[in-house]
Amino acid sequence: MERDRPAARPVMRQEWTNLLFLHWAWDAGQVQRTLPAGLTVDTFEGRAWIGLVPFFMRRVRLAGSPAVPGVSDFLELNVRTYVHDAHGRPGVWFYSLDCNQWLAVKVARTFFHLPYEHAAMAAAVDAATGTVDYSACRRGQERESRFRYRATGERHGAPAGTLEFFLVERYTLFAHEPRRNRLFTGRVAHAPYQIGAAEVTAADDTMLRLAGFDPAGRAPEHACAAAAVDVEIFPLKRAG
Repeated sequence: MERDRPAARPVMRQEWTNLLFLHWAWDAGQVQRTLPAGLTVDTFEGRAWIGLVPFFMRRVRLAGSPAVPGVSDFLELNVRTYVHDAHGRPGVWFYSLDCNQWLAVKVARTFFHLPYEHAAMAAAVDAATGTVDYSACRRGQERESRFRYRATGERHGAPAGTLEFFLVERYTLFAHEPRRNRLFTGRVAHAPYQIGAAEVTAADDTMLRLAGFDPAGRAPEHACAAAAVDVEIFPLKRAG
């Protein structure tokens, strides 16, 4: 069952696969200072969390339209935190979303007011072990981010009230248009994540540092992998 499926019709459909969630606990006050007016940092047991999420975007298309070869499949790596608005609605705030499809970057920046960045990216999955080798280098930067990971053990839904639920079960995003200082909200719908342990043998915090968060070599406090989900994207609307 999809969580809180909006009444409106979706504008896009896509599939997210090979997801890795890496999370660092962070000072809530520091995170709050990075947020636009109207959003409050969300915390779990008093701590904010900064997430780094590499994954594959597959069959990205307008709702009702077929996927387009050479356009609809690409990679994404996002840096995020967790917030709620003045009405208490929980959601995700993105600091950056790196992507190797220039058209997706342009569309997301123009119509969704999201801070997408164009990057050179590559990924491969070992068919025998399921190990993912993933790399990303943002345009204008020299350092390449490298990740090597695979899902291990059984997957399960995140129980309500747990840290895992707090980190992954989010179906609202917030976006800000600085020029007019407007806050927007958007909804996504997909089946609840089936998550499990992740064996991570290589990871890089470059994207966190570019977003203004330097873990100073500290390893993530939480890591998990998630099975693929089919996703519906709904229109943005003004938050209020």
